[in-house]
Amino acid sequence: MAQASEFHARHALRISPTGAPRVWVENVDTPGQRRAELLAGLLAPQATVSPKFFYDEQGSALYEAIVALDEYYPPRLEASIFDAHEAAIAAALPHGAQWVDLGCGDGRKSLRWIRALELRRYIGVDIAEAWLQATLERGSRAFPDVAFDGIVTDFTRGLSIGRVLSLRPELPAVFFYPGSSIGNFDPPRALELLRSVRQHLGADDRLLIGVDGVKPEAPLVAAYDDALGVTAAFNRNVLRVVNRELGADFDPAAFEHQALFDATARRIEMRLVARGTQRVRLGDRHRVFENGEAIVTEHSHKYAADGFASLLHDAGFGRLHHWTDAHGWYHVFVAEPAAYRQ
Repeated sequence: MAQASEFHARHALRISPTGAPRVWVENVDTPGQRRAELLAGLLAPQATVSPKFFYDEQGSALYEAIVALDEYYPPRLEASIFDAHEAAIAAALPHGAQWVDLGCGDGRKSLRWIRALELRRYIGVDIAEAWLQATLERGSRAFPDVAFDGIVTDFTRGLSIGRVLSLRPELPAVFFYPGSSIGNFDPPRALELLRSVRQHLGADDRLLIGVDGVKPEAPLVAAYDDALGVTAAFNRNVLRVVNRELGADFDPAAFEHQALFDATARRIEMRLVARGTQRVRLGDRHRVFENGEAIVTEHSHKYAADGFASLLHDAGFGRLHHWTDAHGWYHVFVAEPAAYRQ
C-alpha cells in the first residue's frame, strides 16, 4: 500500500497558489526504482550511471556553467544558426502554437521563439522538478499573456504527454529539442524517442531539433573536458547523487574525469576512472573498482546531416528543412510528419 501511495503521489498535478503555472508529474521513477537502476548499473561488468542522475540542484547549476564555457561550442553554434535563419525557421513553423520544450532546463532557448511565433502556450518538459518550476515561474512573469505549464517526466521511460497537449486541442504543437540532447541516446533509442514524438504530432504540428555534427576530434573532446574543470566537477557530482540515493560512500576526488572520442561509434564517452583501488559501499552491497577501472556516465553521439535526416525519415517524418553553420559542425532541422507531406 505504501508503494502504491508513493506512486500516485508522483503522478499528481501541482498548481501554484495563483493557479499558474501547472506542473504534471508523469512517468517518473519511484525512489525504489531509481535505487534499483543505479545499483544495477554500478554492479554491471561495465559500470554505468545514467546521465539522468546528473541533474540534482548542484548538477543543474554546474551544467548552466558548462553552457557558458568557451570550449562548449554547441549552444553558440545553435544560436548562430537561429540568428542567421530565424525568419526561415519561423516560416516553417506554425504561429500561435503550444510549444513543447523537451529537456527545457532554464528555458532560455525558447524565449526568441515565444516572441517570433507569438506562442499561446509553453509546456516545459524536464526530469528536474525544482528546476522546471523555477523556469515556468520566471517565464510566466516575463510573458503574462502566455500559458506556462510543465511536465516532470523521464525520457528514458518513454514520452507520453498527449493528455496535457489535449487540454488545448485548437492549438498546433511544436516540439522543440535543442542542444543536441538527442545525442545522449544511442541511435536505436534515439529512433524510439523520435517515433514517440512523431506519434504526438498532427498535420499542422512540427519538430524543431538541434543536432551536433561530426567534426575534428580536438574540439569535440575539449567540449567535454574543459580547461577550468567545470565538466569534471559536473561529472564527479553524480557520485554525490549516488551516495544520497544508495547510502553509498564514493569519494568523488578518488575518480578522474575522462572524455574520449570513439571514432567508430561517432560518440564522446564520459567516464569516471578510479585513481587506485576503491572499495565502495553501495547500500548493503559492495564493489571494488580497480585502479584505472571506469564508470561510464554519458555518451554523446554525433551525426552527419544525411545520417540524421535518415533517422528522422525512419521515425515517420517526411519533409525536412535543414540549416547549418559555415563549417557544417551543427545542424538544425524542422521536420514534418510524413503522412502530411506536401
